[in-house]
Amino acid sequence: MSEITNLLSKNKLSYEDFKDQLVSDYLLAYESRQISLIGRKEVLTGKAKFGIFGDGKELAQIAMAKVFRDGDWRSGYYRDQTFAFATGMTDYHKFFAQLYAHPDLEAEPSSAGRQMNGHFSTRTIDETGAWLDQLKQKNSSSDISTTGGQMPRLLGLAQASKIYREREDLEHMTLFSDKGNEVAFGTVGNASTSEGVFFETINAAGVMQVPMAISIWDDGYGISVPNSIQTTKGDISEVLRGFQRDEKGEGYEIFKVRGWDYPALVATYERAIQICRERQIPVMIHVTEMTQPQGHSTSGSHERYKSEERLAWEEEFDCIKKMREWILETEVISEEKLDKLEKESKTKIKNIQKQAWHDYIAVFEIEKEEAIQLIKNLEDEDASALAEALRTAYEPSLKDIYGTVRKVLRMLRRQESEAKRELVDWYMERKKVNDDRFHSKLFTESKDAVNHINKIDPEYHTDSKKVDGREVLNACFSANFERDNRILAFGEDVGVIGDVNQGFAGLQAKFGVERIFDTGIRESSIIGQGIGLALRGLKPIAEIQYLDYLLYGITALSDDLASLSYRTKGGQKAPLIIRTRGHRLEGIWHSGSPMAMILDTLRGLHICVPRNMTQAAGMYNVLLRSDEPALVIESLNGYRLKEVLPENVGEFTVPLGEAELLKEGRDVTVVSYGSTVRIVEEAAVELEELGISIEIIDPQTLLPFDKNNLCASSLEKTNRLLIVDEDMPGGGSAFILQQILEQQQGYFHLDGQPRTLTAHEHRPPYGTDGDYFSKPSKDDIIETVYAMMHEADPQRYPKIF
Repeated sequence: MSEITNLLSKNKLSYEDFKDQLVSDYLLAYESRQISLIGRKEVLTGKAKFGIFGDGKELAQIAMAKVFRDGDWRSGYYRDQTFAFATGMTDYHKFFAQLYAHPDLEAEPSSAGRQMNGHFSTRTIDETGAWLDQLKQKNSSSDISTTGGQMPRLLGLAQASKIYREREDLEHMTLFSDKGNEVAFGTVGNASTSEGVFFETINAAGVMQVPMAISIWDDGYGISVPNSIQTTKGDISEVLRGFQRDEKGEGYEIFKVRGWDYPALVATYERAIQICRERQIPVMIHVTEMTQPQGHSTSGSHERYKSEERLAWEEEFDCIKKMREWILETEVISEEKLDKLEKESKTKIKNIQKQAWHDYIAVFEIEKEEAIQLIKNLEDEDASALAEALRTAYEPSLKDIYGTVRKVLRMLRRQESEAKRELVDWYMERKKVNDDRFHSKLFTESKDAVNHINKIDPEYHTDSKKVDGREVLNACFSANFERDNRILAFGEDVGVIGDVNQGFAGLQAKFGVERIFDTGIRESSIIGQGIGLALRGLKPIAEIQYLDYLLYGITALSDDLASLSYRTKGGQKAPLIIRTRGHRLEGIWHSGSPMAMILDTLRGLHICVPRNMTQAAGMYNVLLRSDEPALVIESLNGYRLKEVLPENVGEFTVPLGEAELLKEGRDVTVVSYGSTVRIVEEAAVELEELGISIEIIDPQTLLPFDKNNLCASSLEKTNRLLIVDEDMPGGGSAFILQQILEQQQGYFHLDGQPRTLTAHEHRPPYGTDGDYFSKPSKDDIIETVYAMMHEADPQRYPKIF
């Protein structure tokens, strides 16, 4: 028997084995297509809510899977089902379980039903939050739906390999890398290459020369919009030709291959990934002439926007059709045998789909029967009618079951009986189960969670130095970099000059350019870089130069980092710290305080708002020992104010969520954070002269907020509340009010209207006067507190104005 070299490896295969492999690959593509077809029907019949599939992309993904090794990483998007099947990241049953939103991790390990179908991830931490061995599995970061949103983290995943290859001091990180030989594979649709974050990431990877392999699945459209409108020249690889490596400098190796040409796909991926892995350089594979037989998703039909000529071409050049023709023409298999195998595959897929649906329904069947019996035990005619309606309902959902129970309890609100108590007890127990199904794991909750970090007070001696605030931070960072060689810091101007406010001054020279380094102006990919590095076991500090600039990276923060633990139900973690500075400066572009945006979009991050650099250092000491992500907003005007340097600057901790009482008082509780705390303290001096004593509380972190209810305890004494906040009206101050009045039940202690003092409804104009008239000033605070006291005792505190 003659031997041939497998196109996908250096191993020798017999011709018969080679033919078997080709048939196996064809059947995988065929079965994936059947899953797409059946999946669409499941949506249209109402069993699933929405469907998006990878039909038309099958062959390229099989070729890519063959060069994807254990330890490698994927950062892709929702068209990659065939790749996921080929690598074992998921299987057919799990795919359908996700389509049905099965809320069980064993059935649907990517997200426990929290993500729509086609959103894949592998579990990189165990149920305790401890890291798993990434070298013993093929890894996928958790997909997000945001078009192009997978690109930023891809950069960090690739950079991690370069770091592990170049740094011998990280050789002990054996769960994460084998001397940096891992490739980070990215996939993106052709239309998403129009997103700014695509170009941002592509440029950064070219500059950094990291082992990143980006595949562009090009079917000619972005939903209904063709390439001629999406892309210059209608061809993204032509646009990016300037990135090709040549005698002028480093860049990418760029490959172009047709999505229906199986042998060429195999050869292209083998060559491209060999270059990427061995030379540690980025490669791009532009896969053209792909199709999308069912259109974009179940929300519409592509016949609405594609011409008859285009539809005919797509039918002719369907990749599965072309591969079928090829293996028949080359007599790899007879048509009779192939027909038989296809028929068997169809039956297999249909049976798996039916089993997945049965398993999904079975989860709720016990709960349904229990609910029906408990309702019938009430012996109430109307309640029994509802139970009967539930019993006869066709495949009821959890919503149907618990909606019925809640309606019955409302109907019988005046009734007291043993049967009702049993129903209530059952409902409350099941509520815990449903809370776990739908609300758990906003954070990973491991042994390294922030609330498990011991509190250590700062230590001072009589001769402790008084230094600039920036020097406190510098000493803190230096101590932590000495302690833990996993810590990295990067961002605009962080490396050579040590950041614009000198927090890292001199530290690049001390710890090396491999650990503290500069980046380009590219906020989204700075944050994504941090996410990818953190997913691979490192401890990055990603700096965004000013709080105002967080806007340019908010999608990576909100869509990806903040939701990571939740959308994987504790299956992945990325302990990234975003460091920035803001609040108080001058001018429209450098004095923002968009706390409402941050609080709304970044649940899943800790939001730290230290009033000075010592408090910031204590928070960094906590976060750098924990495994949870956070945003730290330093006070922009505090770097040159004098503070006493703690002797244990790298060890003391400021517990997150622990508010601090800065000044006791009897008349009004004033809650503030960040830069305005200092202004409140200044106002307190003059208020004392006016006979008014305020109690000042600094929550220190907004997420979490005052876990010990210090604010409500203060209100019990003062009965009056003022929130001072630099955000606009109804922003951060509204959140703080909700926390104090509702969560802490502080409302019951009020003797008067709670007040907020915020910035005006515009960004501050440039200059000192612009700041004074736009944001809370000492005069504003004094007069607002005085007005509150006038309301309580007009004679003692007559009107000022």
